[in-house]
Amino acid sequence: MTSRIVVTGVGAVTPLGATAADSWQAALKGTSGARTLQNDWAEKYSLPVDFAATVDPAIVGEKLTRVEAKRLDPASQLALISAREAVEDAGSPEVEPERLAVSWATGIGGVWTLLNGWDTLREEGPRRVMPLTVPMLMPNGPAAAIGMAFGARAGVQTLVSACASSTESIGQAYDLLTRGQADMVIAGGAESAVHPFTLAAFSSMKALSRRTDSPETASRPYDVHRDGFVMGEGAGSLVLEREEHAKARGARIYAELAGWGLSNDAYHITAGEPEGRGSARAMSQAIDSAGATPADVRHINAHATSTPVGDVPESVAINNALGGSAADAVVSATKSQTGHLLGGAGAVEAIFTVLALRDRKAPPTINTTTVDEQIELDVVLGQARDLPDGEFVALSNSFGFGGHNAVAAFRTV
Repeated sequence: MTSRIVVTGVGAVTPLGATAADSWQAALKGTSGARTLQNDWAEKYSLPVDFAATVDPAIVGEKLTRVEAKRLDPASQLALISAREAVEDAGSPEVEPERLAVSWATGIGGVWTLLNGWDTLREEGPRRVMPLTVPMLMPNGPAAAIGMAFGARAGVQTLVSACASSTESIGQAYDLLTRGQADMVIAGGAESAVHPFTLAAFSSMKALSRRTDSPETASRPYDVHRDGFVMGEGAGSLVLEREEHAKARGARIYAELAGWGLSNDAYHITAGEPEGRGSARAMSQAIDSAGATPADVRHINAHATSTPVGDVPESVAINNALGGSAADAVVSATKSQTGHLLGGAGAVEAIFTVLALRDRKAPPTINTTTVDEQIELDVVLGQARDLPDGEFVALSNSFGFGGHNAVAAFRTV
């Protein structure tokens, strides 16, 4: 199959907004979604980090029925909300069920269901454990919920590769479509893991920022004073189609998903390879897959988590992958605004990349005032920056614990 793959719908629920459009407008303005947690447990457990970038809980009640919400883990709730928005945004197309697929992702899955179920067992006994506990906690729960909601029978799959998960799900959707196994794929990822246990665990490994006095400025990618990432939650969905299928139904096209790349560092379970060779290889694969050259890349939505050890290798990798053209690629680090959505990060950042191409605007990296001298990149600071006219490519980078590297390449249309 030689058809181009295009993006015809987007949907998101993030710490910045209840929809993709709201989240994008907030991102262009440089809004922080981080805030001090108001949950009783934040104080009860004396957590060293008592803030995160969270989704407004009222959104679930507004967009799901009581029965749906009760039967879905929070990660699946956000996944279904974003998928419904994306399909509606694509024009609510009628697709043969055997030609519709779901390629979804999560980094952790139903952690709230799992840990609440364990508490119930210990405190109230086995008879009080909910019958739907297993379907709610399993990592493929979000994908299954979306597949059943839209009757997707061409395949429903789940990618679990830590923070690279949802970019891998987009790449797998690309493969399904280019092989002709589907006409349309709902791709994306979700995470809802802002829980006292996960916050304590990430704090224990010194991965989180400790700026409890100023949560909104805690995530500062590439800054010389960065001290860790901010936990976030949310979901993002993209409707991807073969171009001829999209044009036949008169669909609006946001951008082309031109290719993708995949690699592994095989270096360390949590730290990226210092010279960024694996991530550079994934970027080069994405560029080659898109039939592009490094000079075609004019924008990058970077992984950039704001950790002391993580940001530098990505900078090195970008320069290695793009060579002398790196100076022409403007870099946005939107985790400075959304926090780190773990398995949902790549999907939301892919949406931001697609909308950056549509609007010719690169969102700002907030909170970064003094760029680390080791970071040799043109980072978008302060306010959104105009992107050039004409055709070019943008990359969305995602790297995860375990050495996973996934990069999606999008092209203007």
